[in-house]
Amino acid sequence: MTPSPRRFDRGWALIALCVGIVAYLALVPLGVLLWQSFFTPQSAGSAAQFTLGNYATAYASRETALLLRNSLCFAAGTAVFSLAVGTGLAWMNERTNAPFKSLFFALAIVPLVIPGILFTVAWILLASPRIGLVNLAAKAWLGIDAPFDIYSMAGMIWVDGLHYSPMAFLLMSATFRSMDPSLEESATMSGASTWQVARRITLRLAWPAIFAALLILFVRSIESFEVPALLGTPAGIPVFTSAIYQAVHRYPSELGLASAYSVALLVLAAAGLFYQSRLAGNGERHATVTGKGFRPRLIDLGPWRWLAAALFITYFLLVVALPFAILLWSSLQKFYSVPSLQAAQNLTLDPYRFILAHPNFLRSVGNSVLLAFGSATLVMLLTAVISWAVLKSRLPGRRLLDNVASLPMVFPGVVLGLALMVFHLHVDMGLYGTLWILMIAYVTRFMPYGLRYNSASMLQLHRELEESAQVSGASWATIFRRVVLPLIRPGLVAGWIYVFIVSVRELSSSILLYSPGSEVVSVVIWELWENGQYVELSALGVMFMTALFVLVMVARWAGTKFAVAA
Repeated sequence: MTPSPRRFDRGWALIALCVGIVAYLALVPLGVLLWQSFFTPQSAGSAAQFTLGNYATAYASRETALLLRNSLCFAAGTAVFSLAVGTGLAWMNERTNAPFKSLFFALAIVPLVIPGILFTVAWILLASPRIGLVNLAAKAWLGIDAPFDIYSMAGMIWVDGLHYSPMAFLLMSATFRSMDPSLEESATMSGASTWQVARRITLRLAWPAIFAALLILFVRSIESFEVPALLGTPAGIPVFTSAIYQAVHRYPSELGLASAYSVALLVLAAAGLFYQSRLAGNGERHATVTGKGFRPRLIDLGPWRWLAAALFITYFLLVVALPFAILLWSSLQKFYSVPSLQAAQNLTLDPYRFILAHPNFLRSVGNSVLLAFGSATLVMLLTAVISWAVLKSRLPGRRLLDNVASLPMVFPGVVLGLALMVFHLHVDMGLYGTLWILMIAYVTRFMPYGLRYNSASMLQLHRELEESAQVSGASWATIFRRVVLPLIRPGLVAGWIYVFIVSVRELSSSILLYSPGSEVVSVVIWELWENGQYVELSALGVMFMTALFVLVMVARWAGTKFAVAA
């Protein structure tokens, strides 16, 4: 249904406003970034000039070749490792009779809400060569001196790969759950073993989904900031995200050089998403789910099923239990001490008292909640209008609108933060240094995800529902408010919960945009780390993670109440 120009003037005005907002959010950062990459600031009082010097400095040195190599190695290694872990666990959970499956699937979402900076700090306390609990235990029990070095490329891949493995698990679980098992059953009847069926049938059928998941994980890894900053920088392993942050924080700031680095990062992220979208567009060639009904038959692992259960438990220990436990222990010390009976006698709540009395604590919590609530609400309402315009109207250029609204997906958080910082430094709108610039960053960054949630729900609505309301004399605004929004409520609620969670733990874009008074919790954690206040950081981390876990439980309850699919 397309609104009549004469009757739905307000509807057209609302759509035009939303289109304008989307164009501003998506195109301004890209334009500013490209402009700034050709701009070299001169000394005070001198005229600015456009030059290729930033690109010459960025790409004509051995340092940039090292940045590219490290970035690709880190992103590819992380993507492959997280995919291997997530695919193996998803196969055991969906296609076999392994124990604890329902419990494991319910717990799989928990690691997704752990902020990257806290997960990284926890693994520093676990695997640091000098103070790492795992290394000290290996030396005491096995006589091996520091077998694990978290400050290495392998350590970076290990931490980021474990952190992203729940994403791979959820992506591949959906694939294995909907796959027709007839070919697997035929192979089993022909005498193939369980491992032959998994390797030669199941994984080959799931190859398009595996490759798509690999590309998504590659893009998420190439934009990672916390792990390269906390592990790569001390080890002398720079990547593009850490190089951008350091260029901005030099004195004087080298914004042009940072922008030139950002262009390379944009190209890498855009290439990964481009190939992923191409694969999705050719998905029907690899379809295995048809209109024919089927009931998947679980593979009997026999005695190996207990090994699968042990793998589930080990994974949960590595991703949730150990990181949380080491942070909890650290948060109860006056100064960080390795767990021991002697250290257990010095337990204290002083770090929690310090955090509760910290001048930025309540303000940062309020800022985080306010920004998360506001960005989730704005993203879902804005993308609801955009998805209607793209899918239900006959507006010219609606496909282009969909592409523009999806454009921020290629912006790594640190790149988006840099672009908005540069724009608002040169165009004084009174937003720089306030919460509003953080709100703009969050809405821009998570707009593509809200669009996907709303589009999935919007596709299920038949046009006749809106046409019936129109025949009854309802205006477009009334139809959208009283018909469309209630019917897409499951997608709205699910998308709102997702955007709220990822907003409340966002760091990579916040780190370049915050100022005194506009700190969020993730920035306070970062500042505590830079100040060497590890036990206080742990106390705040434990409180933050506990609050996020409670939020996940509430989200699951809301999902059940509003019939939102997990």
